[in-house]
Amino acid sequence: MPRSASRPDVASDGTPDRQLFRQVLGCFPTGVCVITAVEDGFDHAMTASAFTSVSLDPLLVLVCVETSARFHEAVLRSGEWAVSILDSQAQPVAQWLATRGRPLDGQLDLVPFRRGAQTGAPVLDQAVAWVECRTHALHPGGDHTIVVGEVLGIGLREQDRPDALVYHRGTYRQLN
Repeated sequence: MPRSASRPDVASDGTPDRQLFRQVLGCFPTGVCVITAVEDGFDHAMTASAFTSVSLDPLLVLVCVETSARFHEAVLRSGEWAVSILDSQAQPVAQWLATRGRPLDGQLDLVPFRRGAQTGAPVLDQAVAWVECRTHALHPGGDHTIVVGEVLGIGLREQDRPDALVYHRGTYRQLN
């Protein structure tokens, strides 16, 4: 939408400008993770930065999944999923699993992983930590669904303990 001549931060209909909104929220650095699920025998995966803890009692986390994404239906039908919090060297994996239209079959062929003990979902080897979940609640959130997960299992990479991958202002970054 075109911006208003009198207010450059709003569109002509008076709503905040979407491009500026993306830039503003891009100033908030986030971690990068891959959410995975197994549905009908296929591994599904997506890169996400909209992931956070919700509660300590019970243990709950959430991830926001775009409703038009192929992963959306897979995670809803599966009901169980894993979150791999990526290490600082995992940018190529993050970019690959964020690519729209990539083939479903074989998408993890070049991504080393093991099966989560609680869910059977892929847990990436380049994770600094991981969480396995069962869907606890779903909430509509505009063009996304907020998927709240009950934590079934957790893990922390013990060897070498690298920093996590970060996304800030439209770019993958490393903590230094």
